[in-house]
Amino acid sequence: MKTVLFIIDPQNDFCDPNGSLYVPGAENDMARLADMVDEAGCGISSIIMTADDHLPNDIAHPRYWANADGSMVDPFAAIASADVESGKYVAVGGSKEASISYLKRLEQAGKQHTVWPMHCISGTWGADIESGIMTAVMNWTADSDRHFRIVRKGYYPYTEHYGAFAAEVQDPDVPSTMYNTGLEKELDGYDRILIAGEAKSHCVKNTIAQMMEHNPSMMGKVWILMDAMMPVKGFDDAADGVLLKARSLGARCCTTRDFIESLNQ
Repeated sequence: MKTVLFIIDPQNDFCDPNGSLYVPGAENDMARLADMVDEAGCGISSIIMTADDHLPNDIAHPRYWANADGSMVDPFAAIASADVESGKYVAVGGSKEASISYLKRLEQAGKQHTVWPMHCISGTWGADIESGIMTAVMNWTADSDRHFRIVRKGYYPYTEHYGAFAAEVQDPDVPSTMYNTGLEKELDGYDRILIAGEAKSHCVKNTIAQMMEHNPSMMGKVWILMDAMMPVKGFDDAADGVLLKARSLGARCCTTRDFIESLNQ
């Protein structure tokens, strides 16, 4: 059985307690995942990791926005199009018109724009893969003579890019924001898709939601490793609806140990 391990954003800024957007418990997720990779060996056919790759002046970072008095907005602020139209928030990192258009497109999709602490800046320690899981992946590569790859996302600074497959607002003039059909086709070539990573409440949730929207039959191959993902603090239940739907379509919510035990059956 061909199995791919699909790890969403296992990066220092999320997984290390010193990270700028640390997800509580994520370091333990990575430790369990690393142990699984070590033990599974050739039971894993391929490893694909995604990675946030942001610029400092990003629409989801505080320095893009200012309060009416000119001060920088606080992380975790929720910004609506009406707030920008009224002058409560000012888009200093881009045009007012484009920023309002972006926010309205989010709102039309039933989504809310959140400002995050500046994180996963391209080329920095925070954007690097967490050392424990990277070591396990490197050892797996050496022992199995197989390759891993990293899918980078989020470099275009005028849209958030949670899910692995597409940005929150797609722009046909910016190919990196568009739906990644090649990644979908690659994953669909495996018999079993193990999903883990950070954060459960956002990038993992949106990745699974995009899979269900574009290729719901893939859910029958998906194993969601629940002990290898955690939510952003304050968003504990954000993924519940998506996980419930995924299970209804055939996805299996399980643990890293469940996968190891399946290899021994």
